[in-house]
This record gives sequence, C-alpha cells and structure tokens, in this order.
Amino acid sequence: MAYLTEQQLLNMGFKSLGKNVKISDKAAIYNCDQIEIGDHSRIDDFCVISGSIKIGQNVHIAPQCLVAGGEKGIIFDDFSGLAYQVQVFTQSDDYSGRTLTNPTIPSSFKKEIKREIYIGKHVIVGAASIIFPGVHLKEGCSVGAMTLVNKSTEAWGVYVGNPAKRVKERSKNLLELEVQYLNGSNV
Repeated sequence: MAYLTEQQLLNMGFKSLGKNVKISDKAAIYNCDQIEIGDHSRIDDFCVISGSIKIGQNVHIAPQCLVAGGEKGIIFDDFSGLAYQVQVFTQSDDYSGRTLTNPTIPSSFKKEIKREIYIGKHVIVGAASIIFPGVHLKEGCSVGAMTLVNKSTEAWGVYVGNPAKRVKERSKNLLELEVQYLNGSNV
C-alpha cells in the first residue's frame, strides 16, 4: 500500500490534519475543507470519503469503505475503526414511492433523510456492515460483520444481525491497554 506524502496531504486542504496521518494514494477523498483528521489515523485503499467528517486519533478505515458525511456529518471518536467494505450514510432518500429519488432529482421533488452519525471511542464495525443516518454507536461497541445498524446502540455491547441486536457485553480490558499506549509503554 502506498500512502500520500505529508506534503500531498497538506496540499489537499483538510480542515485540520494531525501528525502521522496515513491515507492511501488509491483512496478518493472529497470535500477536504470539511474533513478533520486526528493524529495516527489511517485511511486505506479504495475508500470513498466525502462530506463533513471528524476523525479522532488512532482511527482506522479499512479498504473499500464508503463514508458519506453529507451535510450533517460523521464523528469518529478515538480508537474507532471500520473493517473492509463498511458503508456509513448520513443521508438517504425516501424509498416509499411518495417522492422521487436519486441525486439527479431537484430537492423539491424528493424527501431526503439527513442525520448525523456518531461512532464512539473504541467502537469497531465489522466487514460489510451498513450504518444508517442518525445512528450513534456508543463507546466500546463491537458490530459484527454484515450487520445492518439502523438504531443507536448502548455502550460496550456486541451487536450482530439484520437489524442489529445486542447479543452480549464487550470486555473493557482494552481500556488498560489504552492507558499504557498513551503513556508510551511498549507492551
């Protein structure tokens, strides 16, 4: 994987850009002036990132993810991540048939849903999962592969299925490792 150089990243015009940020030269990043990226975060190959997005520290977005922040935006808190092919949407058309759909149609003929998404600290979203507008994944949640998240979660749960259901508690042991990491310990 080839990453953009620091100068290339600076030339893109991000709203803010932390230290040691890695972005693949094969990722497509739009609306850089609306995107904030914290220290030690990484965006891998073939991702499409657009709209209003705030990425915290140590966030990882794996290959082939679609992160569509739109107008309302997406917040990725520290140590969160998306596995391969996750799709995150802050906007959606009304598919009921009462309005027209798709981006070629003027807004007066459609009814879009537009809501912010929050991905909490230490949240991990499994491969090929989909997150809908307005969802808040609370701190420490783990979302299993191919899960459809259409409602907000409670903290430190493991969620799977279509639609997502909480199946058990997630361990908080990683919080001790976070402290060691932030204090500079090499475990």
